[in-house]
Amino acid sequence: MHVLRPIAEDDLPGLVALAHSTGGGLTTLPADESFLRDRIDDSLRAFSPRIKKPGGEYYLFVLEDTATGELVGTSGIAARVGGFDPFYSYEIRTERYAHAPLKIEKQIPVLHLKETHRGPSELCSLFLRADARRGGLGRLLSLARFLFIGAQPRRFDETIIAELRGYIDQQGKSPFWEAVGRHFFEGDFYAADFLSGLGNKEFIADLMPDHPIYAILLPPEVQAAIGKVHHDTEPARALLAAEGFSATNEVDIFDAGPQVRATVKNIRTLRVARTATVSSVTADAPIASTHLLATPALDFRACLGSVTETPDATLALAAPLATALRLKVGDKLTYAPLR
Repeated sequence: MHVLRPIAEDDLPGLVALAHSTGGGLTTLPADESFLRDRIDDSLRAFSPRIKKPGGEYYLFVLEDTATGELVGTSGIAARVGGFDPFYSYEIRTERYAHAPLKIEKQIPVLHLKETHRGPSELCSLFLRADARRGGLGRLLSLARFLFIGAQPRRFDETIIAELRGYIDQQGKSPFWEAVGRHFFEGDFYAADFLSGLGNKEFIADLMPDHPIYAILLPPEVQAAIGKVHHDTEPARALLAAEGFSATNEVDIFDAGPQVRATVKNIRTLRVARTATVSSVTADAPIASTHLLATPALDFRACLGSVTETPDATLALAAPLATALRLKVGDKLTYAPLR
């Protein structure tokens, strides 16, 4: 059994181990123990019952193997991007250049640096250990966040975005970074990404070029990398697309990875989710992984399993699932088809 739950104070060693196993690909969870300790503190404060509207809260969830107690994955939600630390992206605008006498007309994609201070909510910090990528656990890790958003709507913006990791070539380099960022920053792509992940955004404001970048002036292989996802991120992109997310005209400033966006009301998992009362807990109820199951409360817990809908619109739940979710008869349970 694997359970998704809010991170706890004593999860620091497990979180550090997970951060080291990402290979540096998770900007919001760099392998720095002091930073991760602060991340846990931020998340603990975010779950305060006093919060009534989205601000700078950062909610971090961990996926726990209940048999071993090990943490095998993380996922998070930023209640609102921007604020004290601005949110940077490149906005791609198509600009028209024409000269009628010569019958010349061109549509040119141009990258404009965008600084957002009061943005939407963001999905972030998604990572699943390689040996746990099976049996729908990736879907649990990603999609269960939507059930939390649905249960706590006042804490989040009506628009949700996700920045997807950009394309990296076979030599482990980002073509976009090599063509653009390297000329303005010292160090490689991973060093800049690491600093950004630590919350050090001042160097971006000081060093990033303010002037537009004309995409056609970049080498063809760099143009092709703009808005292209890392090969390891393709499953996440497809999953979000199936949930109703679509590409925006914005990309990451370092690797040009795409940004996708959806409104809460159009997210598939929330459109099909139902909440009902648990009327019985039985030893012989089915436990096949066909549904996302979650407790609709701040003491959030989610797992994969099945429920039996009874004629009186209540639910019968298998005992192992009730134990994992800490539910008893009379409690509420939210459930949604896994696919």
